[in-house]
Parts: sequence; C-alpha cells; structure tokens
Amino acid sequence: MIADRRVEALLRELAPQVLGALVRRYGMFDACEDAVQEALLVAAQKWPVDGLPDNPRGWLITVGAHRLLDEVRSESARRRREDAIALATPQSALLGAPADAELDTDDSLRLLFLCCHPALAAPSQVALTLRAVGGLSTEQIATAFLVPTATMAQRITRAKLSVKAAGATFPLPGPADRDARLRAVLQVLYLIFNEGYAATAGPDLTAPQLSGEAIRLTRWLRHLLPGDPEVAGLLALMLLTDARRAARTTPDGNLVPLAEQDRARWDRARITEGVALLSEALPRGAVGPYQLQAAIAALHDEAPTLADTDWPQILALYGLLEQVAPSPAVTLNRAVAVGHVHGPQAGLDLLATLDADSRMANHHRLRATRAHLLEQSGDHPAAATAYRAAAALATNLPERRHLTARAIENEGRAPSHRSAR
Repeated sequence: MIADRRVEALLRELAPQVLGALVRRYGMFDACEDAVQEALLVAAQKWPVDGLPDNPRGWLITVGAHRLLDEVRSESARRRREDAIALATPQSALLGAPADAELDTDDSLRLLFLCCHPALAAPSQVALTLRAVGGLSTEQIATAFLVPTATMAQRITRAKLSVKAAGATFPLPGPADRDARLRAVLQVLYLIFNEGYAATAGPDLTAPQLSGEAIRLTRWLRHLLPGDPEVAGLLALMLLTDARRAARTTPDGNLVPLAEQDRARWDRARITEGVALLSEALPRGAVGPYQLQAAIAALHDEAPTLADTDWPQILALYGLLEQVAPSPAVTLNRAVAVGHVHGPQAGLDLLATLDADSRMANHHRLRATRAHLLEQSGDHPAAATAYRAAAALATNLPERRHLTARAIENEGRAPSHRSAR
C-alpha cells in the first residue's frame, strides 16, 4: 500500500500534464477538465491499494480519455462534438489508448498560457490556474479566497466559457504574443503568492496553502523555461519573501512588522536558495521587475538586524523599479526607503504624490505608510489619526488589530490638551 500523501503529491504534479494532453488532442477545455478530475479521483482510490501503474501519466491520460469519450457519447446533445472529434482524430485513437508519442509530450506550458488567456480578468485567471494547473478543488480555492463554493464554481465556469468564446487555441502563442502572455502568467502566479502571504481579508494574516502552491507552480514553470531570468527572479522573490513567514505572526496570530521580527526564525534555506537563483538570473541580460524586487528582498533578508539594512541600496533599486515597472505600490514602498535614507518628511512628501491616485483612494496601505512615517517624525497625534483611518479600511483582521493597536499607542504618546480643572 502506498502512502496517500505520496499519491496526492504525484497526482498534483501530473494533473496539468494530463489535462494538457487531453485538451491538445480533443479540445473542449471544460469537458476535458471534468474528465481529468474523474481520472484523478479513480487514481486516488486505486493507487494506494493496488500500487502505482508502470506509467502513471499514461494511465491517467487513458482513463481521462475514456471518461471524456463516454461522456460525449452519452448525451445526444453532444453528438456534434463527437462527430468533430471523429473527424479530427483517427478512429483507432478513439477506441484505444493515446499513442505513446502523445504520452511523451508535456503540454504544461500550453495549459498555463491557456489559463492566463488575455480574454480573462485577473480573478478568473487566478481561479482557473489554481483549478486546472494547481489541481486544487473548487472548495479549496473558495476557502482560500473567502467566498462561497458556489460563487467560485460560477467564476471558474465563466472563465472556461470565456476561453471558449474567445476562440482560444491550444498551440503555444507566437513570438509576438508569447512574451505578453508570459508576463500575464507571472503576474497570476505572483497574485496567488501575495494572497497567500498577506491575505486580503479574513481572520488569518496568511493563507500558506496559496503561497505554497504559487511557489510550487513557479518552480514548475522554471523547469519548463529554465533560461528565462524573470521566471527565476519571481521564484527568488517568492522564496526570499516567504522565508519570513514564520516570524510575521505571534503564536496567537497577531501581526509582527518587519522591524520587530525575530530574524532567527527566518528560513535560511529559502534565503540561500533565493539568493542563488537571483545571482544566476541577474547576469543573463535585461533586468526585469521581479529580479529587482527579489534583489530588494535579498537585502532585507541578508541584514542581521534592522540597523544593518542597506537602505541606500534599497532606495536605488526602488528607483530602478519605478522606471521599469511604475506603479503606486512601488512609489509607496520607495517612500518608506526615502524615509529611512533622507528622513520621514521626505518620505511623506513623496507619499503625498499618491493622494490623487484613484487606485490608492481606498487602500489602507497608503494610510498605514503615512502613519508610520508620521510616527517616525514624532507627530504622534497625526500618526494616530492615520492609523485609525488605515484600520477602518483594512479587511484582514490581524492587520486591523495591529493598526488599531498602533493608533492607541500613538494616542498614548500624544501630549495632553485637557484643560486644568
């Protein structure tokens, strides 16, 4: 009997390869995805008892293909689809297992590009990637994003229909489109990681299942594209950031800011791996945004204490990042670095440039960063007000508790204006 965990890990690794093989062969993304899920369920029940087949991937492709064809044949409303398959596929293939040549083809990259099709909005790309490529169940994805299972099921179904309506084809995009599609893939993986590292909402600061899945998928993408420096940069960024996760919360789940974290709890193995990846990627050519962010994370991770942090170098890297990939988030983070290098007022002046940016209008991080810089400047009443405003906008409970506690602390340090009795 095989340990269920070993089988589960193998099935998650094989799921996108099997789905890719079926979609390439038959089309019908949604029907293929259902067939793969059924094949995985059968394998999860049989393999721990009967042992692994000689070719687990081929076994899954064969079972999935049979389930797909049974489903197509079972409904008269799908007769046209069956005819289309019959015209496009040799009859011998319909009746038997896929050819060995097809079993040897890894369509994983094609599948990932398909899930990140530009016709889909970012939330749909994330959901479809986690479902089809990550192998997570609809319920698991819904739980991670704190939405009802039915809501997530509808989102995934709409994503599949959008891909179909867009006329998406399975072949890899051409050179002109491939770079743009790869940027979308990297963005989706980074969105998944960020949601796991700092959950948007809910009772917990982190959702380790999501950040762990993002790292696993990015490792897999690097295996598919070993020479791409930005893929390596994104993996390095994830590892260097996730290395601090254990120190980000107290035992009761409260947030611990970077300046107060116990650096002995940081994962040194992940830091070492992240730095090695970055050192390998940087000399390859043009430096992209993920490599720059990874370099910033490395400077934080390699500093023994907060006082040892090379803030001038971090500020210089944020300046480069703002040129390569400008965004309000980059400006906000650069303001913190400016505050450390040139003083909190200089950081506040830069932060003021974001006040008119509609993308930051209701974001608690703008108020929280302003509160931090005001606190550093000694203006505790203004800091308390800003912390209160940030807490009111925060939807993650540990963050809200932390911001409220900071507000109370600054209110306690503010001079009293009560009149004498």
